[in-house]
Amino acid sequence: MTTTFDKREEGFEKQFAHDEELRFKAMARRNKMLGLWAAGILGKSGADAEAYAKDVVMADFETAGDHDVLHTLLKDLQSKGITEQQIQAQMTELLAEAVAQIKKSG
Repeated sequence: MTTTFDKREEGFEKQFAHDEELRFKAMARRNKMLGLWAAGILGKSGADAEAYAKDVVMADFETAGDHDVLHTLLKDLQSKGITEQQIQAQMTELLAEAVAQIKKSG
């Protein structure tokens, strides 16, 4: 016999799973856009830019949080005069853009 509490718990679990999936998609999209942004600064284009963006996406799986992505980009972009604060600002801006794109695509 399913109780109201069981139904509510199941609903919360489904919502949590949905929210986590959206968060994962938004972060992956943000990281790809971030990689393409950085690739442009580094003078990469086409397949080279796509490969670099993929590397940035994969860097996010090294440790929890944004530190691994930030460290990867900072290491590559410091020689171009890009600061940690500029990268963090770009991360924030692109995350908002990624979330908007995912919400728009349904």
